Amino acid sequence: MAEQTVTLWRPVGPAELRLIEETGMKEFPPRLPDQPIFYPVTTEAYAVKIARDWNVRDSGAGYVTRFAVRKDYLDAYRVEDAGGRAHREYWIPAEDLPNFNAAIVGLIEVVQTFE
Repeated sequence: MAEQTVTLWRPVGPAELRLIEETGMKEFPPRLPDQPIFYPVTTEAYAVKIARDWNVRDSGAGYVTRFAVRKDYLDAYRVEDAGGRAHREYWIPAEDLPNFNAAIVGLIEVVQTFE
């Protein structure tokens, strides 16, 4: 029986995308000291809004990544409301990111680009 997965999205800027590419599109990079939480989002539309409106403004480009995570891993975390039902995300503590990365099934894909 195939393992159950949940599809998530993550908006990233050029620097984070380069770090993801260095892993062969298999992992997200460790969080910086001022980033205690990793925020994958539950809809492509929410990721697009962040990539287009924030990443482009802050770094000149924004990318929407899509990836699958084992459901049994995600079941340990709640989906958080970050400003309404259209803005839902998981809050993964930075120290849990290696385990999160290990729960990714397949590759991280870039599905939209904004420049």
